[in-house]
Amino acid sequence: MQLLESLDQARLDAVFGQSLLLTQDWSVEELDTIRDLARVLAEFDRQGLKAPLCEHELAWAVFFDQSTRTKSAWAGAASRLGMHPVIVDGSSTQVSHGETAIETGAMLGMNAHAMGIRHDLILGEGNTFIRDIKKGIDDYLDATDDSRRVPIVNLQCDIDHPTQSMADLLWMEENFGDLAGKKIAMTWAYSPSYAKPLSVPQGIITLMTRFGADVTLAHPPGYQLMDECVSAAESNAGGGGSFRVVDDMDEAFQDADIVYPKSWGAYDLMLERVDANAAGDKAEMANIEQKALERNAMHTDWICDERRMGLTSGGDALYMHCLPADIGAEVTPGVMSKHTVNVAREANWKVYVVMALLAGGKVPDLKSALHTLANEAQDQI
Repeated sequence: MQLLESLDQARLDAVFGQSLLLTQDWSVEELDTIRDLARVLAEFDRQGLKAPLCEHELAWAVFFDQSTRTKSAWAGAASRLGMHPVIVDGSSTQVSHGETAIETGAMLGMNAHAMGIRHDLILGEGNTFIRDIKKGIDDYLDATDDSRRVPIVNLQCDIDHPTQSMADLLWMEENFGDLAGKKIAMTWAYSPSYAKPLSVPQGIITLMTRFGADVTLAHPPGYQLMDECVSAAESNAGGGGSFRVVDDMDEAFQDADIVYPKSWGAYDLMLERVDANAAGDKAEMANIEQKALERNAMHTDWICDERRMGLTSGGDALYMHCLPADIGAEVTPGVMSKHTVNVAREANWKVYVVMALLAGGKVPDLKSALHTLANEAQDQI
């Protein structure tokens, strides 16, 4: 298998034992390694080859927000590696009764062999919570002289959605190859459903600018992203791509190769949720949510429609979305119908990204282990 031969064991060694908490934490070379490994594992899967690299181990995931695709990706990735996935709702943990993230990490560290966490709704909390979970697990392992590797995977926080943006990158590269010079429009779009997290657009602008893309972020006034993410995108673009912010959806779509129209919450209201959540004020949280929807309704013209798609490169840009999209609000039924298979294939890459993070973080001498599995499969033919 040519893809397997291209893996570099020294680079695999560099990601062994690592946890992906933000893509910005990792070097481009480390991200390349995970993408190379994801492609190998995808090829294994497509050829029907088994990859039980972590048999009889527990892959624990806690979700403090709703999910369909990421839960499926976590379960699919873990089971393909021979692990036992367990997925729980965050409200069912003792965190809701005051247990700290560090304490929770220590408890989970007694049994878990990998850990995935989604905590994305409250600015300033999600990524900190995930890091505290990691500290709790690491402290427990150190205190008990336990040699297990327990990688932590950020399954979406307030800052980033690393498995999504990495899957998106792989899908873009599958369609375009090198992203250098490709124009990506990451734009806000109207949603009547709820104030969505900022992490997907933040993940896109910070990751794609590291790979030479020309990224345009577009949103109405008041829907800005976190300063640290915008600053990171500006800095990353210095490596060969470009980054700009506009307040016109048409301008972002003009000549774009890839469009990613997606809603997120107004920044000032997302900040208001921080204090209301800290106070446990459910009524105020509901009030803020209503204000967010009313704010969104001022911009119903921000929709990905056939006219705007006609502005893109060749009138046929690749439409992307992390799903679920609000059809009729974020995107017209006609545009979505044309790209239904595309967004499904985009989502499918997340399985292999998670597999790569778990196998890369847990399995020593991974290239040799994959060779053994491929040879055993060949012998059985």
